[in-house]
Amino acid sequence: MWPERASISSRHVRGLIWKYWDVFQARRDRQRVRGTLSGLSDRELMDIGTTRGEIDYVASSRDIDPRDIVSHSRGA
Repeated sequence: MWPERASISSRHVRGLIWKYWDVFQARRDRQRVRGTLSGLSDRELMDIGTTRGEIDYVASSRDIDPRDIVSHSRGA
């Protein structure tokens, strides 16, 4: 019975590590988007449909794909 408990425990730990890694990567992505959007001019932000006051919202919203916003701003 002990090996089963160790196996379940190690799977649980691996799952927690992967979950932490995913959260870490998402946070890093939000910081990158926030930095990129902050570097745009007010006119460029207006062109992509946002304002300086909305940068935090855009960077943290899971419903908005920030890669799409940033790629549109570079193409303009």
